[in-house]
Amino acid sequence: MSVEGKVVLITGAARGMGREMTRAFIKQGASVVATDLSWIPTGVSNDDYDFRAEIEAEENVLTGVMDVTLQSHVDAIYDKAMAKFGTIDVIIANGGTRQRDLYLDTHGSVSVLDTDVSEWERMFSTHVFGNLRVIKKFAQPMLQKQRGSIITVASSQVLNAHGAGQGEATGYGLSREGSYQPAKAAMSSMTIYLAQELRASNIAANVLLPGHTATTGSDEQETVRNAIRQRSGQARPNWTSRRVRADNVVPLALFLAEQDASGVTGQWLSAMAYNEANGLGGFEAWGYEPDVAAAKASGAL
Repeated sequence: MSVEGKVVLITGAARGMGREMTRAFIKQGASVVATDLSWIPTGVSNDDYDFRAEIEAEENVLTGVMDVTLQSHVDAIYDKAMAKFGTIDVIIANGGTRQRDLYLDTHGSVSVLDTDVSEWERMFSTHVFGNLRVIKKFAQPMLQKQRGSIITVASSQVLNAHGAGQGEATGYGLSREGSYQPAKAAMSSMTIYLAQELRASNIAANVLLPGHTATTGSDEQETVRNAIRQRSGQARPNWTSRRVRADNVVPLALFLAEQDASGVTGQWLSAMAYNEANGLGGFEAWGYEPDVAAAKASGAL
């Protein structure tokens, strides 16, 4: 299968997983509408590179600033995409708000009862309402052609709740990310509804679950998470973080982009499980280099 010639919208394209997916789709011959809330590097870990400067001169790329919480932004980018490419074949809803965007000094260390409802509103405004706004607009050409693929990028932690059955959702919520994981879970549920409703229009909708990824601000976040583990008694001897590189999502994203409703749809799919099942390797192949080195030094590998 190939994505050559397809037009792919990628939100959150300036950094992290969005950046790696954008690079991969360009390399595979796709046209890419790459958007983000800001293209200016923040300077935190894994975000010190001006990616827009790398790709904006590409003939088959349209870059833009898009705040998914504003309909005017979504409409403006859609109009530019249609003027340049004439259609949309794939939507990758990767952009989102993290806890670090709300609490710059804590990088995720906040409990549910310590949050304010307005913080939940902001998180859901991006992950649920913002992504729905984007999908409603950019799916229009897919509905006309009766073919397409929608991919929402969630978090592997939601699987702990989704697959927990009647038992305890072991490990779920231990990172104390307040409203972030619930917003991702709601977005994932919305995607499954879309898959059922769009089946008759031959449009696939799937949830991509990344591995524990070293992305924007993750070094700072890991420091906070380790402190949480120490305080809560969850620390383990010789424990090392097992983050994977941001490109761990690329093989699965390319695969899902080729789908329509006659193929894979309505699924929650793990990027790292896909990589291993297809002979692409596990942590040693995709691991974030400092974490792989630390794991080897501790004897965990």
